[in-house]
Amino acid sequence: MNDRVLPGLFGAAAALAARDLRLLWRRRGDALQPALFALLVIVLFALALGGDADILAGVAAGVLWVAVLLSGLLALDTLFRGDAEDGSLEQWMLAPVPLAWLVLVRTALHWATTALPLLLATPLLAELLQLPRAQLPALLAGLALGTPLLSLLGAVVAALTVGMRRSGILLALLALPLYVPVLVFGAGSVALAAQGQDPGGGLLMLAAGLALALVLAPAAAAAAIRITLN
Repeated sequence: MNDRVLPGLFGAAAALAARDLRLLWRRRGDALQPALFALLVIVLFALALGGDADILAGVAAGVLWVAVLLSGLLALDTLFRGDAEDGSLEQWMLAPVPLAWLVLVRTALHWATTALPLLLATPLLAELLQLPRAQLPALLAGLALGTPLLSLLGAVVAALTVGMRRSGILLALLALPLYVPVLVFGAGSVALAAQGQDPGGGLLMLAAGLALALVLAPAAAAAAIRITLN
C-alpha cells in the first residue's frame, strides 16, 4: 500500500509546487513585495535612529524580527485567497491525497518564497543595522525555526478567513496574538546571546513549537477550509 501512497503524495506535492512556481513567476512583481517591505522597514529604522552604531546594535535583532514578521503578515492573505476564488480549493478537497498534505505543501512554498529570501539576506541586513557578529548565529537559528512556525500559524488563520472578503484587518488581528510568543522567544534568544548567556532555551521553545505546528497546523487549516467551503 505504501508503494502507492508515497508516490501519490509526492506527485501531488510536485504538481502543486510546479503550478505555484509558474504563477509566482507570472506575478513576480507581487512576489517581491514582502521582501521589499521588510527592507524598507529596516532602512527606515536605520535612518530614524541616526546611524548611531551603539543604538542600532541594541535594537537590530528586534527590528529584523519585526520586519520579517510584518512582511510575512503582508503576504498571508494571498495564501489561499487565489485558490478560493478560482475554485482550486474545491479540487483540493476532491483530490485523492489528504487535504492537510496539500495545505502543508502550500505553506512550505509560501515560506520558501516569502521568508527564505529574507533569511538568506539576514547577514547583510544585520550588517546594515550594526548587529554584533557574535549575535548572528542566535539570530539566524531563531529565524530558521521561527519563520516556518509563523507560516504554519498563519496558514490556520488564513484558512479561517478564506471565505471572507476584505479580511486583511481581521487576519492581522487573529494572527498577531499567535505571532507574539514567536517574536518574544526569537528576539529574546538574541538578547540572551548579547548578554553572554546561553540562548538555547528560547531556541528550544521555538523548535518545540515548530514540531507541534507541523503536526497540528495543517490538519487544523484543512478542517477550517472544509468548514468554510461547506
